[in-house]
Parts: sequence; C-alpha cells; structure tokens
Amino acid sequence: MPVYLYWGDDDFALSRAVTVLRDRVLDPDWASFNFEKIAPDQPDPVRQALNQAMTAPFGAGSRFVWLADTTICQRCPEDLLTELDRTLPAIPESTVLLLTTANKPDGRIKSTKLLQQHALEIREFAQIPPWKTDLLMQQARQAAQEVGVKLTGDGLDRLVEAVGNQSRQLYTELEKLKLYQMATQKAIDGAAIAQLVTTSTQSSLQLATAIRQGDTARALGLIDDLFRQNEAPLRIVATLVTQFRLWLWLKLLIESGERDERTIAKAAEIANPKRIYFLQQEVRSVRLDRLLQTLPLLLDLEFGLKRGAEPVALMQTKAIELCALFQ
Repeated sequence: MPVYLYWGDDDFALSRAVTVLRDRVLDPDWASFNFEKIAPDQPDPVRQALNQAMTAPFGAGSRFVWLADTTICQRCPEDLLTELDRTLPAIPESTVLLLTTANKPDGRIKSTKLLQQHALEIREFAQIPPWKTDLLMQQARQAAQEVGVKLTGDGLDRLVEAVGNQSRQLYTELEKLKLYQMATQKAIDGAAIAQLVTTSTQSSLQLATAIRQGDTARALGLIDDLFRQNEAPLRIVATLVTQFRLWLWLKLLIESGERDERTIAKAAEIANPKRIYFLQQEVRSVRLDRLLQTLPLLLDLEFGLKRGAEPVALMQTKAIELCALFQ
C-alpha cells in the first residue's frame, strides 16, 4: 500500500521532500506519462486521484499521483469515506499516492484514521519555532550534509543566526557556500559565513539589541533598513520575540542563582553552551521587570500586523514604546 501523507506549514521543505519522492519513484524517460498532480480546484480531486492511483503505469518505473493541498484530513463526506475505504487497500504496488496538506490532520475523523492505517509514511513539515535553536541547529546540520557543505562549529552557529527558521533561504545559502567551498577546499567558518550569507535575521537581531539598549534613533533606522530590504514584518517580530524570550530566560536563571552554563543552555534551549557567557553580559545590567514587559508589547505588535495595520507605522510606534522601557 504505497500511500504517503505529508503535512505542515514549511512549504519549501515539504515541496523538496515531494521532489525527492517523485524522482525516486518515476523513470525519467516515462515521467511525463506517469506523473499526475491534482490540485484542489480540479473537479472532484480526491476521486480523480484515487482513479489515477488504480491505473497501471506506462512503460518503465511506477506511477506517481500527487493529491495536493487536500482537505480530506479535516473533513470528509460519508460517500468519499466509503470510496477511500474501498480504494486505499487496493492501490497497486506500481503506484505511489501522495497526499499533502498545510494543516495538521485531525486524528478524530475517520478519513485520517484510514490514512494512518494504510499510509506507508506520514511526515510532518512544520516550521521550527525560531526560539528552538537546538532544532534549528539540527536542521542546518542535516541540510549541510545533504548539500555537501562542511561547516565548522562557529560556521554552523553563524548560519543559523543568519537564516533562522527559513528553510528556503537555508538551502539557497548552502548551495552558494558549496561553490565557495569547492574553490577553497576547506570547512567554512563563521567569518566566511558573515561575508557570504544574507543576514536579514542578523539585522533583526541588531534591532533587538538597539531596543535593549534604549537607542530609539538606531532602532528606527534599523526598521527603515529592514523594510528597504523587503523583510517580512512578521519575520522581524518573530526574531524580536525569540531574542527577548532568550534574554528573559537568562535573566530569570541568573537571578535564581543558577551558574552552570550547561544547565542554563539546556533550560534556555541554546545549542552551544559557549554562547552563555556573552549572552549573560548582554543582560547583566537589564532589569528583569523591563524584560517581562517586552513580551506583551511584542504580542500587541504581532496581533496588529495580523489584523492588517500599516506595518511601518506600527513597527515604529512599538519600537519607541519598547525602547522607552530600557531608558
């Protein structure tokens, strides 16, 4: 029963996995005959996909049927459920049926339970929260191995700081770094990453630093720079939330009397304990109550952006309010 279910909001990672699976299944000489992508706007897409899945492939290789952006794991009429129940166990080994959806499958409904029963693989491609640096490090390390790029420890740290949880940018930058490595024939360190990698996330981190220092003029200037670079407002907010959440965790641990760097790194979800010393210096003179007040303001900023407020004006207003906390 070669049925696959991929889901999650990391569009790039999901799309990349689809390509890998498709290339593994199809014979390149017969790919145009045996590949079918069925979009949600096509008539009766689920039945169409099931019918295609039951069709024998032409020539060599297997048939690959991709039911894209399906909602069958969120809602499924009874007649369609009956069709699924009848067809899924009967799909021939010569066909791969792939279902993809951005939303998490609802485990309570019968269609999802059917897929859980019959799917060969169910994979999640959710975007990693920007504050989970250990998972971001793991993702970057695996991507570097996949692309064939050797990074030093500080090179990996610098790459994660630069691209954050943007998997598309991660692979784009790694392809660029691969060309550089072919010329230098050595592992890429942090200094090289700083010169070669687009660091929009780093600019957002600079904005966080300016706010922490109460430097309103610099913060407003950095906001202008970020918008000139066409940086997405919600990405800027995500980086600010990540950084202030990290500073808050560190300050709480310091004031509770914790001194062990490994314990602090684990509690704050920092992959490299060597960063703790430098982060501690950043928050040493910052009051805990001020850090606590930043998160509600950042939540208001995110909420306003999602409600459609004018992004530049809102970002500037909240930056002034945040800087005032640290003056």
